[in-house]
Amino acid sequence: MYEQVIVFSIIVLILILFIGGRIRYDFVSLGGLVLLVFSGVISPEDAFSGFSHPAIITVAAVLVISSGLVKTGVIDNIVAALNKRSRSSSVIMTKLMMITALLSGFMNNIGALALVLPVAIKVAREHKFSPSRILMPLAFSALLGGMMTEIGTPPNLIISSYRKDYGLESFGFFDFAPVGLTVTILGIGLMVLLGGKLIPKRKTVGVDQLFNIGDYLSEIQVVESSKLVGKPMMDINKVYKLDIDVLSIIRNDQKIVAPGPREILVPDDILIIKALSQDLADLVDKTRVLLKGTKKSLVIEESLIKSRDTALVEVVLRDDSPIVGRTALETKLRNRYSINLVAVSRKGVYSVDRLKSITFRAGDILLIQAPTSILKDIYSKLGCLPLAERGVEIYPDRSKWKLYFTAGLFVFSVILATTGIFPVQVAFVFTATALVLFRILTPREFYDAIEWPSIIMLGSLIPLGSALQSSGGSDSIASVLLKASSILSPTLMIGLLMILTITLANLISTSATAILMGPIALSIAMATGTSPDPYLMSVSVAASAAFMTPIGHQTNMLVMGPGGYRFTDYWHLGLPLTILLVIVGAPMVLLVWPL
Repeated sequence: MYEQVIVFSIIVLILILFIGGRIRYDFVSLGGLVLLVFSGVISPEDAFSGFSHPAIITVAAVLVISSGLVKTGVIDNIVAALNKRSRSSSVIMTKLMMITALLSGFMNNIGALALVLPVAIKVAREHKFSPSRILMPLAFSALLGGMMTEIGTPPNLIISSYRKDYGLESFGFFDFAPVGLTVTILGIGLMVLLGGKLIPKRKTVGVDQLFNIGDYLSEIQVVESSKLVGKPMMDINKVYKLDIDVLSIIRNDQKIVAPGPREILVPDDILIIKALSQDLADLVDKTRVLLKGTKKSLVIEESLIKSRDTALVEVVLRDDSPIVGRTALETKLRNRYSINLVAVSRKGVYSVDRLKSITFRAGDILLIQAPTSILKDIYSKLGCLPLAERGVEIYPDRSKWKLYFTAGLFVFSVILATTGIFPVQVAFVFTATALVLFRILTPREFYDAIEWPSIIMLGSLIPLGSALQSSGGSDSIASVLLKASSILSPTLMIGLLMILTITLANLISTSATAILMGPIALSIAMATGTSPDPYLMSVSVAASAAFMTPIGHQTNMLVMGPGGYRFTDYWHLGLPLTILLVIVGAPMVLLVWPL
């Protein structure tokens, strides 16, 4: 009983911290693991056993393979092929949801959304409708699609491993498809029919109009008598203590975009700067430069602050971004990442005022000026996703043989896993390693592709699931649920288990929900002497149904800023989708996996 109290107390503490969001989920999970060891519930020898769990290995391998599929252009070709010959916005949106769901079944949910997100925003811009109309359905499609295969989402891998703990074989690669595919098709159909009516209409604008940066840019000229002549550009900030960003220098009709801090200024240099009125007035007064145009009279062309080598891109911050909770000044964006932060948009409201002191949040959209050659590294290091296509080629060295080789290798690994020749973790680690050995990915790209915060969270929480089971905690919860079984039919019992799982999934991560609910599903099966399959499968489907809040899954959070959504917007479409999933999912589970 003592151990149960400890386990339940730690679970409640973790849930509170997850919901609060003040501490990152990976550190919350790691802290919970440490508490379990200190309390004696888990032995020090078993503390980190979760990191060798097959689900962890498979998740990491899938992330690496997804990176290879993106880099070689396999995914781009699929998206382009399916979007051909479509002019109707409704048809295109339906196709985008189907593409997102399909990709999500074979790669990381976030990766699938990231690939389709720029295309969706482009469609919204071309057809002149708000991105809010399509971005939430895309996020939900990514969650639905992940239900279709064993590797589609971490909850499926976790639940599959629990079946093995029961003494049975793990679920097969496509064992999730009958229920997952049915729910996905019906869910997309619901969103096509009712999405336009249920999604709150937000007055968001196209990405091109998201940042009216011209209003905050000015043009100054360094004249002969200016104190800046012969001085490095860094003096503007260090010597004169002015909060001014120089985005471009025009010298002898040549552009120097995103000039370095040591660039020496010469007479007749024209500087395109971003500054507030007071800082601009102080610059003119202290350095004797000539103000050529202000926001009232100057129309700044975007081409002045970007070039072939320097891009101007919009990115959205993921919730595992290392800069979330920090300011631009603290993260040293310019010195550490070679980035100029031009503007920030939060929930559709943009700002250029004192950007260095703004504390970044997950879902923020940043307009950045950065070298084209390191854009991919920036996306990885900042933990962000590009929002708009601006003709920037991140992978200029794509070749046909790499595309076909990577696609073939992936299909081969799926065949190995599906036929049972090798377990899924072995098949996919083989493919991930082969991508490096054949130089499709570099060793650095291999490690950068892995979402280490997610790996830390899963590896830390898996022992918590084991502790819930070994302490008898899962049996205690199961006994409470079993009291309802005397008055409920098996279908309603499965539905009740799904509702409890969905409630938890919308408050914490989907993976954490699967880890906590899996042992409870097994305890119900053991107590009733029935097959564990329907209970495990219902938890697997429900754990991915985080449709009603933005905090349930990263895909929901990522579209919050670009779509201009509020926290309470999600349940408008999410609740009907959840009801559909339970009504259809419960009988389907029992049909495919009878008691």
